[in-house]
Amino acid sequence: MKILKTQTLRGPNYWSIRRQKLIQMRLDLEDIAEKPSNLIPGFYEGLVKVLPSLIEHFCSRDHRGGFLERVQEGTYMGHIIEHIALELQELAGMPVGFGRTRETATSGVYNVVFEYVYEEAGRYAGRAAVRLCNSIITTGNYAAEELAQDLADLKDLRANSALGPSTETIIKEAEARQIPWMLLSARAMVQLGYGANQQRIQATLSNKTSILGVELACDKEGTKTTLAEAGVPVPKGTVIYYLDELADAIADVGGYPIVLKPLDGNHGRGITIDINSYQEAEDAYEMANAASKTRAVIVERYYKGNDHRILVINGKLIAVSERIPAHVIGNGYSTVEELIEQTNEHPDRGDGHDNVLTRISIDRTSLGVLKKQGFEMDTVLKEGEIAYLRATANLSTGGIAIDRTDEIHPENVWIAERVAKIIGLDIAGIDVVTADITKPLKEVDGVIVEVNAAPGFRMHVAPSRGLPRNVAAPVLDMLFPNQKSSRIPILAVTGTNGKTTTTRLLAHIYRQTGKVVGYTSTDGIYLGDYMVEKGDNTGPLSAGVILRDPTVEVAVLECARGGILRSGLAFDSCDVGVVLNVAEDHLGLGDINTIEQMAKVKGVIAESVNADGYAVLNADDPLVSQMAQNVKGKIAYFSMSANNPILIDHLRRNGMAAIYENGYLSIFEGEWTLRIEKAENIPITMKGMAPFMIANALAACLAAFVHGTDIELIRQGVRTFNPGANQTPGRMNLFDLQDFSVLIDYAHNPAGYLAVGEFVKNWKGDRLGVIGGPGDRRDEDLILLGKIACEIFDHIIVKEDDDNRGRDRGTVADLIVKGIISQNPEASYDVILNETEAIDKGLKKINKDGLVVIFPESVSRSIAMIEKYQSNF
Repeated sequence: MKILKTQTLRGPNYWSIRRQKLIQMRLDLEDIAEKPSNLIPGFYEGLVKVLPSLIEHFCSRDHRGGFLERVQEGTYMGHIIEHIALELQELAGMPVGFGRTRETATSGVYNVVFEYVYEEAGRYAGRAAVRLCNSIITTGNYAAEELAQDLADLKDLRANSALGPSTETIIKEAEARQIPWMLLSARAMVQLGYGANQQRIQATLSNKTSILGVELACDKEGTKTTLAEAGVPVPKGTVIYYLDELADAIADVGGYPIVLKPLDGNHGRGITIDINSYQEAEDAYEMANAASKTRAVIVERYYKGNDHRILVINGKLIAVSERIPAHVIGNGYSTVEELIEQTNEHPDRGDGHDNVLTRISIDRTSLGVLKKQGFEMDTVLKEGEIAYLRATANLSTGGIAIDRTDEIHPENVWIAERVAKIIGLDIAGIDVVTADITKPLKEVDGVIVEVNAAPGFRMHVAPSRGLPRNVAAPVLDMLFPNQKSSRIPILAVTGTNGKTTTTRLLAHIYRQTGKVVGYTSTDGIYLGDYMVEKGDNTGPLSAGVILRDPTVEVAVLECARGGILRSGLAFDSCDVGVVLNVAEDHLGLGDINTIEQMAKVKGVIAESVNADGYAVLNADDPLVSQMAQNVKGKIAYFSMSANNPILIDHLRRNGMAAIYENGYLSIFEGEWTLRIEKAENIPITMKGMAPFMIANALAACLAAFVHGTDIELIRQGVRTFNPGANQTPGRMNLFDLQDFSVLIDYAHNPAGYLAVGEFVKNWKGDRLGVIGGPGDRRDEDLILLGKIACEIFDHIIVKEDDDNRGRDRGTVADLIVKGIISQNPEASYDVILNETEAIDKGLKKINKDGLVVIFPESVSRSIAMIEKYQSNF
């Protein structure tokens, strides 16, 4: 077996709308393509031996062990790879469960699709699953050390991909509130929401966090001075820069015991507490000095008591945690070293931040703390005796946390909320040392020792003892107050033909509202009046540019087949999803071989409409109208005929629709009618002579209307949208030259040719077509282009694209000519492969009052040629 291609899907996709994070592997089974698992000697036994936990997979049997029954009875290897890839992720601590395996049109080649939590881990799991199966097939086994290495690698990938406990806590709450999020490329920032309604976080910093507050909190001495001036109890202390200042500083704070810490430290690094001799102080100075970027060290009076962290968000106390330094408790027979090993084996402990608690590590600091208590690593502690391994109580060094939120004294609540405002932090972690948090600080000689920006949430979300606190909820309440929406309107457009024109018209209509519209199309990414990037931008990466931009108030996104298949959609749901049509184009690419499969691809847009939104569907296209049965939102139809039976039934049920009737584009809802404008007054319809453009206009008007756009603004939009080369390049661009006219359109498939032909057939003079087709289309599609062209034009010039997409030069033209001759052996045609030369020949050959129709590969080059031709007159 070998993997031919691996794709990562990140949004609603061909395989699932709800399960958006999927790996899709194209797998060639090679010489075992025709061998089900029961015909591979020893495979079942080897698989059960290597992965006995597969017994938990139900598969289609709906009971424990169902999948292994399938393996024993006989199933194909693609299906087995799917389940193994899922199980490897499960064993590495990433819960997943969804998978699909389907054979492609190529015999023995399968699409294996399975869920992932983290992209890199999911892709690795797929590769490891293939390795494992290949090994069992050839040797009957997969070495235990190989499996152990796979799981270790997966755990490392999980740890490296994880966003950190505080960030993930906020993201989980965002997901529960259906707030979309995306990871930004710089500084581990996360965007919550879309466009103009977005907010950003970096761990527990937010875009509302004051830089002045952060700078002050990072300046420990400045913080203490500011709080002292405000009457807040803080430790007595001073700052030194050289070792020879240490003795005087100790005297200034009143002698021992003291604390030494770096001026700009965090996470407990470089801190030594309860120092009682000058030698200890000297050692502590060296440690603090090394941990400080400024080489500045704080010397403070040490206050006895317990370490507490108070979390204040948006001016309100949210949680209180008592933190206890890393320690072990004796049992009367184990050494300190053995007790540490036993403690680290607890399932709640992991490396770094990948679990509720962090494993205790031994270093110079912990050995010094032990020695100070009179212990060594080989000391056997008495039963119940405690040996501390850290002087500070940070969870990141192995400490534990006890929730004290319901115990804090009201006066201490008042002090903490005041401190956060004095320092100027929206999210503040306030460190308090006090013997009793239930009593006012002044009664028990308690002090505020530090104020931290970007405080960790882990101790509050998953305390070792006490009640877990949902500390992410007030963060989101602050970022999105009063249930403010995190989203902007998203209107998505798809179909075989007409996508770009409809997208541009819809964006133009929305611009009449005065809002900033961001849209993507086959010719570029646009923000308001300006192009951000030129080129085909109909995939999820381009849509992401719009959704990340903080100026965008409305997103209109053209969504093409390729992007949906490669990566899924860039958004989790849309407010309006428009499906224009489904025709035979791009078949045979991306394992989409039938028009029904193509309809399923396009249907992803309709199925992604949210429950309060609208799917705008073409009632005249059976493949599109059938999509209604899978839509969870509301349905609105558009049609070129008021007699369409689907439409009649829909309106009878008080549904909404847009219909071309009596020469008008009209909105219908139940029994009432709202006429928008006569088709002949809408420039995009070519004076009403281009039916497919009328259909595009109906779809755009209906999409805007169902989302609440005023009908007068819709009228204004359709009246002022001109299908010129500047507004819609390559979409029915009609140029009137001195003696003849030229029409440029990007039609490149049979349905597109037919649509343009409806307009061309009404032309009174000669009709000459400069035609071609993309090289990656099926032979029968290219032959059909020739047949259709024969019905439209009096004379045909067949050319080829510069990029023949894998075909030999001349092959595409030969197939088109084959279609022309089969339709009319007497047809008038020339073959000029170079597109520029073919256009030039057409312009010279056309008779007076005739029409030259160009179906170009390069729209911009063709328009430039015509404009240059115009300038010569």
